Amino acid sequence: MIVSVNFLFVRIAPFALYVNNLEEARNFFVKYFDAKSNDGYHNFQTDFRSYFLSFDDDTRIEIMNKPEMSDCPKELTRTGYAHIAFSVGSKEKVDALTAELRADGYKVVSGPRKTGDGYYESCIVAFEDNQIEITV
Repeated sequence: MIVSVNFLFVRIAPFALYVNNLEEARNFFVKYFDAKSNDGYHNFQTDFRSYFLSFDDDTRIEIMNKPEMSDCPKELTRTGYAHIAFSVGSKEKVDALTAELRADGYKVVSGPRKTGDGYYESCIVAFEDNQIEITV
């Protein structure tokens, strides 16, 4: 899987993301992107918890949580990372997954569409206001 960070395509192993609700984030990636999850990790001294989520091409995302994290608002246009992107393989799969996510109540903020630079994509606001881009 190619993961895009701010339109720069790189292989990430692993990409790490702090979240408030580990189970919600885990279930999102398992349901919509066929992630495989480990059983989780818990450091009892610090109360740090995490899951490693693996995808078919050896890409991994670590989702993490620890007590007392600040949770700043995530405006759609802001400095920092804009989104992570998942390549699903075809225009039809972009369309189908976007429709499924919309039906499940996720906000679609763009697309599906062909962009000016030639990509076919959509972008949704997922769990905890994180943007996920779905590309061919």
